Amino acid sequence: MSDTRGDIAALAQLLHETADRHGSFEAAAPPHDWWDWYAAYLESRQRGRAADDAVADADTYMAEVKGVRAMRG
Repeated sequence: MSDTRGDIAALAQLLHETADRHGSFEAAAPPHDWWDWYAAYLESRQRGRAADDAVADADTYMAEVKGVRAMRG
């Protein structure tokens, strides 16, 4: 049996990280469904990408698939 509590704690930490990283996209992007950015970021991190790379991956996904581009300064 796997350590379900450990799995949940790790997922909760990753969701917290995702929420923190989404803030700058949220502030610079037009209205969008936050879960789309979250899903792209989470998937990237679960593939082992670094946090900054996952942000770029999520931004690219939003731009190319959802047509939502953040105007970051």
